Amino acid sequence: QVQLVESAGGLVQAGGSLRLSCAASGRFRSSNAMGWYRQAPGKQRELVADITSGGSTNYADSAKGRCTISSDSAQNTVWLQMNSLTPEDPAVYYCNVVVRDFISGIVKLYWGQGTQVPVSS
Repeated sequence: QVQLVESAGGLVQAGGSLRLSCAASGRFRSSNAMGWYRQAPGKQRELVADITSGGSTNYADSAKGRCTISSDSAQNTVWLQMNSLTPEDPAVYYCNVVVRDFISGIVKLYWGQGTQVPVSS
């Protein structure tokens, strides 16, 4: 009942920039947090950045100083601006949202389908 639609734009190359967008839709009482994770081949999925509905942000060490996460709670949308891309950044990026279910009221986490940020050479 909750769907996440991801999109991406920008230069996908070392030193370039990338902007990831994700919008959540469906029936839920509230959105507690939204964020971005990534999973490289052979690696576990890891947090890049997330943001709560109150505006608190959390960044992976590799993202600090060059990445900015922002959100619009009214639109249930989150953006991740990534600058100064490094060789470690190529991965599949997954949007996630933590919401309170409209029917049950319990907190649930949903994932987007994943957005490929390819290796450049």
